[in-house]
Amino acid sequence: MTAKPRVAYLGPPGTFTQAALIARFGRDSFELPCSSIEDAFSEVEQGHADFAVVPVENSTEGIVNNTQDCLVDAGVRIVGEIVVPIEHHLLAASGTRGEALTEIASHRQSLAQCRKWLRAHYASVPVKECSSNAEAAKLARDNPGVAAIAGQLAAATYGLESLANGIQDQQHNSTRFIVLGRQTPPASGHDKTSMLVYAANRPGALFHVLEPFEKLQISLTKIDSRPSKKAAWEYVFFIDFEGHESEPQVQELFTRLADCTEAIKLLGSYRAFEGVSQP
Repeated sequence: MTAKPRVAYLGPPGTFTQAALIARFGRDSFELPCSSIEDAFSEVEQGHADFAVVPVENSTEGIVNNTQDCLVDAGVRIVGEIVVPIEHHLLAASGTRGEALTEIASHRQSLAQCRKWLRAHYASVPVKECSSNAEAAKLARDNPGVAAIAGQLAAATYGLESLANGIQDQQHNSTRFIVLGRQTPPASGHDKTSMLVYAANRPGALFHVLEPFEKLQISLTKIDSRPSKKAAWEYVFFIDFEGHESEPQVQELFTRLADCTEAIKLLGSYRAFEGVSQP
């Protein structure tokens, strides 16, 4: 019998990250809720978890900076990805009336994803930032007059009722989550590779980074930059591209990049996710 995987995730229970975990692993895993993205990384690095699931970007609000910062120094690899549609609901304890709300709580990204709706319907009600939308759901459960912006999993977990459904400003709203582990999955024929590139601080640095991709006809799927935190005004590029690190063409890419960059760090190769998933 195969042992159940131990999977760390950004908790507490009821978050969209838990929904992504369920979409990837089903209910057949030992779930380890963590209070921060940093702690989820650490659980895998220290061997307390086999995998971790953390958010990396949202289609409306963009990159999750904490995750990118952790990837810079991480001793783990990206071994998979999941894309989950994000549908926000206004949730409150049973019997709460919408006109009686005194506060609306959620994670800052969730508040940002619903800002237009909040302005149109509850402009005079104060908002409160929480560490997660599940934390906001707990607050709503325990405090009459407080509503939470969270998902259906949080509503079920904390016994809340919905005052309004689908309140996100963009109906195509979705979040990409990455799965962290220690072993590289074998090539599947439909793979993606993620890497960090430290570019030289010189004119045309980005051009020199991108040129090998064009020469080798390797398709980039994403490129972002973040401060390197090693020196002022130096940046590191996060790059996703099609292909697996074991393929000869990708190996040639690494060789060419080594000649025109300060350093590269391979974050992982994994099967590219197709479509969106529901828990």
